[in-house]
Amino acid sequence: MKKMMIVGLTLVAGLSLAACSSEQSSQNELEKIKEKGTIVVATSPDYAPFEFQTLVDGKNKIVGADILLAKKFADELGVKLEVSPMNFDNVLNSVQSGKADIAIAGLSYSEDRAKVFDFTNVYNSADNVLLVKSDTVNDYAKNADLASKKLAVQKGTIQEVYANENLTDSSVISLTVLGEAINELKNGKVDAILLDAAVAEGYAAQNPDLAVSTMTFEEAQNDGKVVAMPKDSPELKEALDKIIKEVVDAGAYDSYLEEVSKYTVVE
Repeated sequence: MKKMMIVGLTLVAGLSLAACSSEQSSQNELEKIKEKGTIVVATSPDYAPFEFQTLVDGKNKIVGADILLAKKFADELGVKLEVSPMNFDNVLNSVQSGKADIAIAGLSYSEDRAKVFDFTNVYNSADNVLLVKSDTVNDYAKNADLASKKLAVQKGTIQEVYANENLTDSSVISLTVLGEAINELKNGKVDAILLDAAVAEGYAAQNPDLAVSTMTFEEAQNDGKVVAMPKDSPELKEALDKIIKEVVDAGAYDSYLEEVSKYTVVE
């Protein structure tokens, strides 16, 4: 009788666990976020003004326009915000593995990425430019001017893909952290960096020895900044797109950029 009772209890427990597991697996990404009460955002805080580290009351703090957007998401969804910092080349992997719910890291849409992730609508436009030493700013006008030059890009970015495919006469150097690329440029170890215009302008503003070249990369321009989430997340995408529309229509993202301009970047 005791054995029968134990077997019966085991079966009941097993069925309960199976039911819970089934319920969890049937939840969509938006429901999962709301149930746990937290949205985990993967980011790479070395990309001012989008996301970067600064000192607030003597302590390191991650700030940026993207972080303010993430806070807007959390507030509108009624959950807490948890920012998970990491190197840029790990940001998307974190979403794919389920360690983060979404990624906000100055990300640009690409067809290859869209095969693996869902993306929101664009929340900020983006151009690619060349950051160089101030005394060489007039040396670059066309792709041929980068021949035999050492060109730095951040690993995992669309700039890295573009450089490897289109600037084959250059020596493309992929670096994990953008701050490292900036130091390499200032020390003369690389000749230029290909990156987002807003980021380049921010570094140029804080470093008189650096400047943004007038050279353009029309074929390298992208459709703008987007938020990444797990593939097949229509409910989460719809919710975030609604918030993004409100932000864009109100011009709030430009206000975010202006708000974070008061902070000094800490490498």
